[in-house]
Amino acid sequence: MMNVRRMGAMLLALATSTPVFAQDATANTGDTAWVLMASALVLLMTLPGLALFYGGLVRVRNILSVLMHCFVIACAISLLWAVCGYSFAFGTGSPWLGGTANLLLANLAAVRAGTTIPENAFALFQMTFAIITPALIIGAFVERVRFGWVVAFTLLWSLIVYVPVAHWVWGGGWLAARGTLDFAGGIVVHTTAGVAALIVAMMIGARKGFPRIAMVPHSPALTMTGAGLLWFGWYGFNGGSALGANALAASAILNTHLAACAAALVWIAGEYLKIRKPTSIGIVTGAVAGLATVTPAAGYIGPAGAIALGTLGGLVCFGAVMLVKHKFRIDDSLDVFAVHGVGGILGSLLLPLFMLPALGGIGFAAGNSMATQFGAQALGVGVVALWTGVATIAIGWLVARVLGLRVDEEAEHDGLDLSSHGERGWDFNQGG
Repeated sequence: MMNVRRMGAMLLALATSTPVFAQDATANTGDTAWVLMASALVLLMTLPGLALFYGGLVRVRNILSVLMHCFVIACAISLLWAVCGYSFAFGTGSPWLGGTANLLLANLAAVRAGTTIPENAFALFQMTFAIITPALIIGAFVERVRFGWVVAFTLLWSLIVYVPVAHWVWGGGWLAARGTLDFAGGIVVHTTAGVAALIVAMMIGARKGFPRIAMVPHSPALTMTGAGLLWFGWYGFNGGSALGANALAASAILNTHLAACAAALVWIAGEYLKIRKPTSIGIVTGAVAGLATVTPAAGYIGPAGAIALGTLGGLVCFGAVMLVKHKFRIDDSLDVFAVHGVGGILGSLLLPLFMLPALGGIGFAAGNSMATQFGAQALGVGVVALWTGVATIAIGWLVARVLGLRVDEEAEHDGLDLSSHGERGWDFNQGG
């Protein structure tokens, strides 16, 4: 009977036990729950948010290809991140690149240093950022790119561009040591994706008929739906970057929302002045411009600064779209550089101004000043833009030599849904 009782007690103890990391005194379950939820929100930004946002903007015969690009990127980058991406981005190493201790997500700490969450939760959250960054780039070359090139380019670009930049800025690398700030990705995500998109758009060339033929979105309704999901997911993108369920997360989310609202209204005001019609595509593009612009600053500024950044983001990005498409005639098809790139760069450079306590910001570290911080921001933006541009040219050229970059004219005419995937996104003739 005693043995039976002992066995029963042992089984009860096993059944009610928790993982070791959850018992750690410094681990906070509320913070962990928020970061896990934020990870789901950021993944939602790619699948299905960005997929629908971009999918509605292309012509009807190419919607499925856009969804495929987003989906395959999510799968491929998740595995790359687990194998080596996280270790090289956030592992202990040199100022230039992390180490190898966390390959295959091994040796993760019970609690990530400097946080109150388990390191596997931190790795998951950062994985979703690694996914959406190359997914943003696909908007530059929709309707004419080879599927194989997208997969190979994405893997190499993420390993050579995204991972080192994440380490430089967020992983304790050399830019972080120089004082460069990026709360949630104005430099790491939007500058890298925007610059890469512009480079690839020039490498692949314009779609057939651009700019003579109007290439109107086939479903503004889908685009608005995707934009709503992006906006919703951005709460996790910026708010989750606080790495805790706290006042900083609330402030970041509030600032995110206000900036998006301001930029959206500015954009449709600009449309009304230009074409006398505020459009659905315009209001959502403006919102995304505001979201991208406030991202690097979301945790460092106040509501007044967020509204100002959103307003400026709407104005500058609106002008950038006109400049890239109509002045330079570069077919960055879905305005990745003009919206995400320009917005992220603008927010990163204006961050020191809106950090001023007089404007509601958190102020500067002891011994620092607005001029010093601006220098650090300009250094970060300049170096990252240069590295991204050079590496993108090299990677894009190399992969194109092996797999080809652009589909042939017939495939482009038929649409990538049929020519690349043998399917239709919409089959209007089904059933007769």
